Amino acid sequence: MTVISTPQEFNEDDLYVDLKAITGRRLFLKCEGFNFAGSVKLKAASAMVEAAERDGLLTPDSILVESSSGNLGVALSMIAASKGYRFVCVTDSRCNLPTRLLMEALGSQIVIVTEPSSTGGLLGARIDRVRELCASDSRYVWLNQYTNPHNPLAHYRSTAPAIALAFPDLDVLFVGAGTTGTLMGCARYFRTWHRPVRIVAVDADGSATFGHTPGRRMIPGLGSGVRPPLLDASYVDEVVHVGEAETVRTCHRMARHGFVFGGSTGTVVSGAARWLARQEQHVTAVAIAPDLGERYLETVYQTNWVQDLYGEEALEPQTVTATGLPV
Repeated sequence: MTVISTPQEFNEDDLYVDLKAITGRRLFLKCEGFNFAGSVKLKAASAMVEAAERDGLLTPDSILVESSSGNLGVALSMIAASKGYRFVCVTDSRCNLPTRLLMEALGSQIVIVTEPSSTGGLLGARIDRVRELCASDSRYVWLNQYTNPHNPLAHYRSTAPAIALAFPDLDVLFVGAGTTGTLMGCARYFRTWHRPVRIVAVDADGSATFGHTPGRRMIPGLGSGVRPPLLDASYVDEVVHVGEAETVRTCHRMARHGFVFGGSTGTVVSGAARWLARQEQHVTAVAIAPDLGERYLETVYQTNWVQDLYGEEALEPQTVTATGLPV
């Protein structure tokens, strides 16, 4: 029996889904959505808050503030409520309504940015707004997930070792690229592991993270309008870019098998499946699923939203056989 006194004490770290019936390739999906924050961001949020407390940056009068497209905002909302801090989340118009409502239910204040900055898009506008708030009141404390070393350190200390323990013969790891905290923490850990592990970053089309021209991105989570400061590309062996229509199709394909995951997971699984399809020999492969899909029911899983943005072809019809394979 597990008994906890604060929500951040619980996180299921050892659940994997074998996606062979869905992707046609042996791919193990590490599910990071089974905690009270609902995503992998709980690890980074906990590590950053605890470090700020140890360093004396947070006092009872402090107001936490952070820029987030959704999941980190929820994690910080939960931790702030548990610890008695006020929290202001600066997000943008792409943030899902259920995510905003969840943060508000936890007592957080939401600031929504609607106009992109001239150089950094909506992310740049969010960061500008955070800086304005910090300049207006000394009580604001910005953890800054984009540069905070405790973001990747959380995954170096927890996510990567958990994968290594479960898969001692791991050959390749697929990680989505957002702030690149998860990516960098895992990549640095496996760089010094007892056997070589290929690190494949999965990014969204329209993301500037790996030097591409920034473009429209409507699904929050992965991708960035600017190069993330945490990124050290020397730790990444390959990068796979996935279009959002492909992300949607993959999410719906997994849902037809009973697994409702978020948009970031659809992107990672799609990129991993494409990469694995090119391999001529068997490899042991793991992909990280950042969150579950309930917060995407009004977007990724909503027919009108999908067709308006990506056309009818984004929703490919499928018939699932008794064996679970699409035909």
